[in-house]
Amino acid sequence: MTVPAGDDLLIADVTIGRSGAMATIGLNRVKALNALTTEMRETIAAAIPTFSRDPNLYIVVLRSSSPKAFSAGGDVRELVAWGRTDPARAKAAFAAEYRLNWMLECFSKPTVSLADGLVMGSGVGISIYNTHRVAGEGYRFAMPETAIGLFPDVGVAHVLARLPGEVGTYLGLTGRTIGRAEAFRLGLVTHCIAGREFAGIETQLADAQPVDRLLDGLHQDPGTGELAMHRGLIADCFAADTVEAITERLARSAASGHEFAAGILTDLAKRSPTSLKITLRHLRSARTLDLRSVLAVDYRLACHCLDGHDFAEGVRAALIDKDNLPVWSPARITDVTQGMVDAHFAALRPGEELELPTRSEMQAARV
Repeated sequence: MTVPAGDDLLIADVTIGRSGAMATIGLNRVKALNALTTEMRETIAAAIPTFSRDPNLYIVVLRSSSPKAFSAGGDVRELVAWGRTDPARAKAAFAAEYRLNWMLECFSKPTVSLADGLVMGSGVGISIYNTHRVAGEGYRFAMPETAIGLFPDVGVAHVLARLPGEVGTYLGLTGRTIGRAEAFRLGLVTHCIAGREFAGIETQLADAQPVDRLLDGLHQDPGTGELAMHRGLIADCFAADTVEAITERLARSAASGHEFAAGILTDLAKRSPTSLKITLRHLRSARTLDLRSVLAVDYRLACHCLDGHDFAEGVRAALIDKDNLPVWSPARITDVTQGMVDAHFAALRPGEELELPTRSEMQAARV
């Protein structure tokens, strides 16, 4: 449901606004840390084509009303609920999200995300494809899906698979967070600017000030990333071809007194074994796929996860009952067979795969 509000289109959790040469997408679901609902995504998706076709529009800014989060992810509780009562609706919601990610990637005008606080899951999906990604002091990036029986989706496997030194494999499997210094070094953000400057940035962009000169002038070097001292261990351990081999390498490092490796082992032991195995395979295969193809695989995996056990169980443990005691099935990495992994990558029935227009088709249609 939408309600006109002056020049803005206001719904419960998203504001689409316009000021001069700038359009804004405001995330306002503050109490939920801007966890994106299907309705929020639909609102954003409906706005993008109007921005593309407006000759007087120079730039689009995505921002948050929450001081704690740009977006802490997607509202997976609604997906799990629909998965039980209306699986077709849940699968359609995944498809719509991945179409939005592709739309943002193909959008031809400058887009700026002003992000402070948590940027996770679906929040990464609506910001990582922006031309300019600004991180405030509290910026924290993560793709924690293996902790809820899912996998790093929204096309992010395409990004993680191309990060140097197996850092993407580390981030995808563990779901650990990194701050803006590490994110800047990895190219996940383009600028590090104090959050107090965000309002002024919007004012100048509305006046059609050149975005690169503006942001470059405000950027401050964030220093050394937090993974710098562990890059060698990450590169060695996460280069292994299987999850079992990765954990074996970590165990050897932990046995020699490496506390960082021991901590990773503890984290991996809490993740869905099935999610770990499908994530590793997805990250490896994504190295040779374009983003459009990765999103198609994301959809295939998401549909199979909806039909499985661990996604619903992970969401129950983390977000519904909040006991943080998921009962994974299978419970051990060694019990996840190759056949189980293959089943997640199996083709859907004819007509059910996610079909995305090519980039040239998207841009020709100006969507």
